[in-house]
Amino acid sequence: MAEQTKTSKKSQSPGPATTARQLALTALKQIQRGAFADVALDRALKHANISPLDRKLSTELVYGIIRRQRTLDAIIDNLATKSANQQPPELRLILHLGLYQLRYLDHIPGSAAVNTTVDLAKQNGFSGLSGFVNGLLRKYDRHPDTALLAADDPVRNIGIQHSYPDWIVQVYLEQFGTEGTEQLCNWLNQPPTIDLRVNTRKITIDTLEAKFQAAEIEVQRLTQLPQALRLIKHAGAIHQLPGFTDGEWIIQDSSAQLVSYLLDPQPGETIVDACAAPGGKTLHIAELMQDQGTVWAIDKTASRLKKIQQNIDRLGLTCIQTKTADSRDIPELINQCDRVLVDAPCSGLGTLNRHADARWRQTPDSVTKLTELQTAILQQAASWVKPGGTIVYATCTLHPQENEAIIQNFLDQNSNWVIDRPENNSGLAPLLTESGWIKVAPHQQQMDGFFMVRLKKA
Repeated sequence: MAEQTKTSKKSQSPGPATTARQLALTALKQIQRGAFADVALDRALKHANISPLDRKLSTELVYGIIRRQRTLDAIIDNLATKSANQQPPELRLILHLGLYQLRYLDHIPGSAAVNTTVDLAKQNGFSGLSGFVNGLLRKYDRHPDTALLAADDPVRNIGIQHSYPDWIVQVYLEQFGTEGTEQLCNWLNQPPTIDLRVNTRKITIDTLEAKFQAAEIEVQRLTQLPQALRLIKHAGAIHQLPGFTDGEWIIQDSSAQLVSYLLDPQPGETIVDACAAPGGKTLHIAELMQDQGTVWAIDKTASRLKKIQQNIDRLGLTCIQTKTADSRDIPELINQCDRVLVDAPCSGLGTLNRHADARWRQTPDSVTKLTELQTAILQQAASWVKPGGTIVYATCTLHPQENEAIIQNFLDQNSNWVIDRPENNSGLAPLLTESGWIKVAPHQQQMDGFFMVRLKKA
């Protein structure tokens, strides 16, 4: 499907899907008041007696509208007398629901999108404005190609067309150019891929792949990642997939799997994951060191560590110990560790497809605050490492202020540390930059955006 317009409209009656739209509106109103998108959607769907198809529609509407809200607002600005910001907030969401279906959902015919949205307006106290809703949506449906005007400024134009704040577009443009930025923005507007990491302590990737094939679930191997399988067009509950209950795999994006290979943990070592939750890398580290040694999983939130412990038990690992603490202040670990992973809290500009509302929550000011936190954690973690030991610093953002600048500043202030490049015959080598760090661009490598670098202590 093209970015700007739909390509087909198959027949589908509105029927009970109106319930799905009302649930989506309920979640969107909560998000408008400050709730996180996933929390609001879960709350709306928790007790909903709707079909799996309607549940899927509600989910698509909520996440899609949150992602595309700038584009949808720009269409309202162009087609209505009053701008989107001048519309009553709930009516604005109702217009978003209609426009999103018309613009982005090929399987819903225009008449169904318009009629169900008009009904939604009537059911939610806007009977007097139902004619306005009907007229605006029909105007869009007649002339979709002219409903979104191009902006003269390239940053603003990309921001409107792909629905991103200008400051994020600028960050991308400075690294990837105009064409690359548009490709990246388009990638991050698509539903995220689902990758699995095979627990080789329990099963081989060949055997697990055969299990999925026997269950008629399509998966594919991923190059450079010996434990990875990607689900293809799967719909259904993850915990019902073959091998989940037995701990034979865990969900982890392919780029996140690269981090533990860069750390290169060895059996018998003492290793710390300084910002462990949600725990995928902690578990991978333990598997790579053959469950021999000690892995400390540290996080300042006890509830998040409990979730890690559940996966530790499910995967059958014994070398991991959890610790509730702030990684900026753990003096008892000084000079105790062979390797440390700092998977730092970040703005997430490489994973915006997984967090629909993150692009609107993050700001340049929040990035500045994050860099202060990242610097403090990295500096403290450096004190934990024995001479000759290593740190891997990683983020799931593509913001140089949180990546390259953090590392350069650390090296400038710590002359006993150097970048430790992977060997040229390593599977990581194709992703290396001249500076010695790895930067994964989603639109180029078809995985989450990540930055990672290995540092060695003299």
